[in-house]
Amino acid sequence: MELLTYADARESPMAVVAHRHAVVQAIEQTVADNLDLLVPLHKAWQPSDYLPDLEAADWREQVEVFRQGARAISDELLVVLVGDMVTEEALPSYSVSLNGLVRDEEGTSPAPWARWLRGWTAEENRHGDVLNAYLRLTGRVNMRAVERTVHHLVANGFSPKCGGDPYSLLVYTSFQERATRVSHANVGMLAGRAGDTNLARICGRIASDEARHETFYTRMMEKVFEHDPDGGMLAFRSMLRGIIAMPGIRMDDGSDPDLFDHFATVAQRARVYTAHDYAAIVDHLVRVWKIAGRSVVGTAARAQDELCHLAERHHRLADRVASVVERQPRVAFSWIRDREA
Repeated sequence: MELLTYADARESPMAVVAHRHAVVQAIEQTVADNLDLLVPLHKAWQPSDYLPDLEAADWREQVEVFRQGARAISDELLVVLVGDMVTEEALPSYSVSLNGLVRDEEGTSPAPWARWLRGWTAEENRHGDVLNAYLRLTGRVNMRAVERTVHHLVANGFSPKCGGDPYSLLVYTSFQERATRVSHANVGMLAGRAGDTNLARICGRIASDEARHETFYTRMMEKVFEHDPDGGMLAFRSMLRGIIAMPGIRMDDGSDPDLFDHFATVAQRARVYTAHDYAAIVDHLVRVWKIAGRSVVGTAARAQDELCHLAERHHRLADRVASVVERQPRVAFSWIRDREA
């Protein structure tokens, strides 16, 4: 397929988006070449691999051992784990958003983009399932409050604030897959240190999935930069002009109107996901997409300069964020029976 140049698409925002969709469709062979980043079903892990076997004769003993390990988890880490689990359970909203890349109207298209999205959704679906089961079996949290939060988050919907632009969706997913990898890996590390080897294994496995998914989306956006460096630069800068919207930002338990902010504060304090991690992801994407070395002109060149200095600015802001967070009062969470964290 012969690609448009960026100059051909500058007449209107609609023309720009149409041009970008053409580019995204034109890189479908690269999508096909990377479908092996999805694990074949016969080799894929399933939640039951990491949970007590309730069909076994000794299932009671297995559950008790499982619960003993979970007793070592602090309330702070439980809050972060619940927030991560709730975010994973809102998968339907994210699949709807990503259909902007795929445009699979029938839902069964054999096209590479459609096959990727269905495979990605299937792999991601296990994350919420296994974390939900872990929390339910451990008896450490108020599951009805957790379930109410999931219900609200799915019903509230989600917008990555991409405005229908496929480049922005690729930037967003590249960022978020890395962010979730960092968060799950750190929860697993802290769980292991506390003595809960089951949760450490679960979070490690989820983090490895996120790493593969991150690889796919960053490769696709890198291919976009090869075809349309100016458009890619402007989309990247546009997404990072504000703070990347977190997937769980609209979570609501029916009692705390600032639930996401309070969850994020606990995650920052626990060093699971911090403002410095955010800055590090910006820096990583700038490097992996070779932003500094791209040949661009005009407004794209100004965006390039801004992007090359953005991570440094976020790191400076992160120190201030950490200072403010440390001074925040502890907050009661319905997830842990209104104990404070």
